[in-house]
Amino acid sequence: MKRGLAAAAGGLIRMPRQMPFRVAMEFALTGEFFGAERAYQLGIINRVTDGPALDAALELAAAIGANGPLAVKASKQVIVESRLWPEDEMWKRQQEIVGPVFVSEDAREGAAAFAEKRPPNWKGK
Repeated sequence: MKRGLAAAAGGLIRMPRQMPFRVAMEFALTGEFFGAERAYQLGIINRVTDGPALDAALELAAAIGANGPLAVKASKQVIVESRLWPEDEMWKRQQEIVGPVFVSEDAREGAAAFAEKRPPNWKGK
């Protein structure tokens, strides 16, 4: 905007999908920049770190990696794909993806580990 150009490298398309519409419009039309704190307030980023971003990323990856791999994969798939699902099909489609997780070896292992107060030993099965 400030140079007579538009954010045509994806900003105009992505901003209204990742932040409130009016805020996206304001940033797009003013060309103003925003920092990490504002991005966090808008829900565009998960965390703001005091130290190196890599340390925080590795911590987050470890927290995700400690969970059941089938459940993580299915959850991610539902979140990514469900934005495009018609309302009348979303529950059915979700069940098709997460249903097998509930009858997996990992589900049984997770329940047993919880009952026995021990960390689970995931197998991805």
